[in-house]
Amino acid sequence: MELLSGLMALDEDRPEESQYLAAWFWNIKSDKNKLMAAIDPTLEITDETFESVSIIAELAGHCTARESNQRPEMGHAVNVLAPLVEKWKPFDDDPDEYSGIDYSLPLNQMVKGWQEAEGKDTSYMDLEDSKSSIPARPTGFADSFTSADGR
Repeated sequence: MELLSGLMALDEDRPEESQYLAAWFWNIKSDKNKLMAAIDPTLEITDETFESVSIIAELAGHCTARESNQRPEMGHAVNVLAPLVEKWKPFDDDPDEYSGIDYSLPLNQMVKGWQEAEGKDTSYMDLEDSKSSIPARPTGFADSFTSADGR
């Protein structure tokens, strides 16, 4: 919601009905004209890209549902957003312009590459299944606490 609108999540300087971005966004996300008006102008949205924005807005609405059991799992969010990566790639082909990021790689390979470049141990991670990215028993946790307790 913040990325699409360019607004902060809470801004007491805005009118009362839009001080809380999540509540305000929930009311406008389904109305094409209101949503288009709420989009940050620096995104330069066209009719062609508005479909992607609508998908992101709908997902953002689900992710901010009041009841936690109504919010999607992270895997669902990734599945919704992953197909949009192709549509939103930078247009310029100059690799130096984008810090050497190879946008032709799948997202999970890009993340592994970044982690390896930073020297992080990724042996316990399987990015295909987000639930397995949580180690069964992280170092320092009591034996009685399991990752299932934290889920």
